[in-house]
Parts: sequence; C-alpha cells; structure tokens
Amino acid sequence: MKAAIWEYFNEFVRLLKTIQPADIIDIVLVALLVYKVIQMIRSTSTARIAKAVVLILLLSWATGLFELHVLNYLMSRVLDLGLIALLVLFQPELRRGVEKMGGASLREIISPRERNKEINDVISQTVSACEAMSRERVGALMVFERSSRLDEYFKTGTIIDGRVSDQLIRNIFFPKAALHDGAMVVRDGRVTAAGCVLPLSGNQQLSADLGTRHRAGVGISEVSDAVVVIVSEETGTISVAVGGMLKRHLAPQTLERLLLNELAPGEDGKKRGALSGLWSKVKSGKDESNEK
Repeated sequence: MKAAIWEYFNEFVRLLKTIQPADIIDIVLVALLVYKVIQMIRSTSTARIAKAVVLILLLSWATGLFELHVLNYLMSRVLDLGLIALLVLFQPELRRGVEKMGGASLREIISPRERNKEINDVISQTVSACEAMSRERVGALMVFERSSRLDEYFKTGTIIDGRVSDQLIRNIFFPKAALHDGAMVVRDGRVTAAGCVLPLSGNQQLSADLGTRHRAGVGISEVSDAVVVIVSEETGTISVAVGGMLKRHLAPQTLERLLLNELAPGEDGKKRGALSGLWSKVKSGKDESNEK
C-alpha cells in the first residue's frame, strides 16, 4: 500500500515538473469558463434546463453501456439538436457576456475599485430617492441582484435597462405610474426591469401589519441572496430584507451604511465592518430601529 502511494506521489511530482506556462494559462482559462457557466445557470429556470441536459447525457451513456442501440441513437440525435437549442436559449446571456468582455477595461477586470465606485453612486442615488419617497409616503420595492440570477422574474415586468438615478426611481414608483405596484430590479448597477411580480413569503412570524410589498420583499430574499429595499406607502418607513430577515424603520444614514456593507465589499473582498453585527442582532430578536 505504501509503495503504491509513494509511486503515485513520484508520478505526480514528475508530472508537475513537465508543466509549462501554457498549461497554467490553459487551466486558468478553463477554470474561468467553468465559473462563468456556473454563474449563468444559477437562476431557477436555467438550472432546470441544466438538469435536463445532465439527465440526457446520463441516458445517452447508459444506453451505450447496455447496448440499447435504437434508444442510444435517439439520444445522440437529441444531443445534436440540443446544442443548437442551448445556443438559442442562452442567447441573451451569451450576448451579455460578450458585451461585458468587449466593454470592460483592463483596470475594471484587475481591480474592483471602478466597480465599487459605480456601486457607491447607485447606493447614493437609491438612498436619496428613498429619503424623498419616505417623506412623501410613496411605496417602493427595489431588488438588488447579487449572485442569484433573477431572470425568471423579469418576464413578469417591463425591461428598462437604465442607469440608476434618483429621478428614475421616483418616476417608476410615482403613484400614478404604470409600474409603481411591482418591483424594480437592479443588476450590475443598472435598472434592468420594473413592475416585476415577486413571490410572497410564507413566514408566519412576520408582523401582521406588513402588506404585500413587504411580504414580497422578504419572499424574494428567502429564495435568493438579493438585497431588497422597501418603502412603506402607509407610514413612509424604510426597510431592508436580506436572507429572509427584515430590518424596519431605518434612517437614510443607516440605509446607506447597510447597502454599502451588503453591496460594496472592501477591496479584500470582505464586507465592510460598519454593520457587521446588524443581521445577527435581527436574527436574535434585537432591533436597533425606532420601532415602537
């Protein structure tokens, strides 16, 4: 047993010595490709397609193994057509990826500073809009997408693709506007869609005085890692939902610090420390808000 392990170790060392710079570049590029593919299939609808593809591959392998020639032939034809179908289904994601590759500067790829600057501007505009809507008692529901893809909810609303600004947010949620009752989704620093329908939370522990807007905000935070900002139409209260937890009665300054903590991590990739204990206190039942 020891001899076999030692032989494998020696073989591993021998292979390491044969690695060339081109091999390292090849491995890194493949890892990046796999990472991007995993990101692309994070949404629920795309995950279902990915599971179907894996199932077909397994069936094709099994039919070949057991020499089921007719079924294996049909599976191979399905795979041939499936490649074309996947290109059609993922056309929006592939196009968006190519556009990002072509439009991103080398500085943006290497350093997160430019990205954080953009996020800081988005947060500033969002806080300004929330402060005004809170004062005017205008209801709002804003979803900031992170790793979990929310593509399946876009089809329930209207695609916008506009720069996040105080004025745009307030126009979307203006009481007489067509999209004011739905949710606004922000992706990659842009308002991607508005008027979207979100799943309602089934949490029985939520306060009975919470309406549909708050339950939808908590609901989407339960099924994704999105950060959700809610402004109450009745009271003007500003709330934030993350991971199924709802923090209510936030001052604009607290909202800004919380969004910075959740959406704009430091250069080391870690969250800022300003509100590091906020959600743990919410989970333990402690509330730093002015809620009576």
